[in-house]
Amino acid sequence: MIESNSNKKIKELAALQRSKKERTQAGLFVLEGDRIIRDAILTRKELVDNVYVSASYASAKGLPVDNAVIVADSVLSHVCETVTDQGILATVRQEPLLRSEDELMQMDRILVLEDIQDPGNLGTIVRTAEAAGIEAVIMSSGTVDIFSPKVVRSTMGSLLRVPFTYSRDILEAVKNLRESGHTVYAAHLKGASDMRKTPFDPRRAIIIGNEGRGISEPVALLADKRVFIPMQGEVESLNAAVAAAILMYHE
Repeated sequence: MIESNSNKKIKELAALQRSKKERTQAGLFVLEGDRIIRDAILTRKELVDNVYVSASYASAKGLPVDNAVIVADSVLSHVCETVTDQGILATVRQEPLLRSEDELMQMDRILVLEDIQDPGNLGTIVRTAEAAGIEAVIMSSGTVDIFSPKVVRSTMGSLLRVPFTYSRDILEAVKNLRESGHTVYAAHLKGASDMRKTPFDPRRAIIIGNEGRGISEPVALLADKRVFIPMQGEVESLNAAVAAAILMYHE
């Protein structure tokens, strides 16, 4: 049993939790929580690198995998990001989750995210994308790290099921989407059509922009249609995750 915060594995876990650089170099990220980890073991076992459980967890529930590492309760809590941890962590491989753009271009219902910065927003968007039947998510390189702890928690497991990738050139990605037969819709306040009066084509890509500045003009200019979500009162804009949800469910 690991009983020290200075243990090499514990230091590696802590580094993965706090640093995108460490996650990228190791090709790993951290999952927290009993249900999500057991689901990952059951449905995507090839992704799971190592499982760590507290001594209390092991005593109450046993080991979720035979080679799970038992850690003193206080030591595991030290590396958990959640306020009240469930006594179980897993390191998960990034590479199988990151898909190629070419593969995602074959999907019909695609969400494009340009420079989303808030981890909670990104996690909520990915979770909602799964619920709304979105088949793929393409993100700009300026979008927050999807493997960061807050994003991972916010996805509630959808991260393991919704195909996604980061595009090196979001402009080129949008051009390729149009060439592959997608109608591209941009959530935009200027020169746009009321979404309620704009039926979406079955093969489509919806672009959601940055929380503060929206979609950049070069990207917006590539859209086939600019649509806005009508609002009452004195509200000037909607939260990015809310706007994404409304448009993802629109037919």
